[in-house]
Amino acid sequence: MFSYLTLGAHDLAASHAFYDPVLKTVGLERLKFDQRELGYGPPGGAVWLWVVKPENLRPASYGNGTMLALAAPGRAAVDAFHAAAMANGGYDEGQPGLRDYSPTWYACYVRDPAGNKLSAVYNKPV
Repeated sequence: MFSYLTLGAHDLAASHAFYDPVLKTVGLERLKFDQRELGYGPPGGAVWLWVVKPENLRPASYGNGTMLALAAPGRAAVDAFHAAAMANGGYDEGQPGLRDYSPTWYACYVRDPAGNKLSAVYNKPV
């Protein structure tokens, strides 16, 4: 079990505009915001996803092969996640749809304004 995750960002204003509507589609909200970081988690819960300016003050970058996959409450939420990402500065990495990982694996793939790769997944029978 993990305690929290961090994703680097070079422009917190762009990240704020992207993550607030995108993460809302999978039941997360912004719980902290200041000039160095954004914190997201379940309503009334603890922060488990931080979007931050790097502490070493070097430019934020993304990892090739690194991805954060978020559980969606249904296929409609996967669709909404992708639509919100596209409407708020994200980049398409894979339209919502079934994947060949399993007969029920419904997912989409996007990149945030800093290039971090995200996925929303629903993997249950409909």
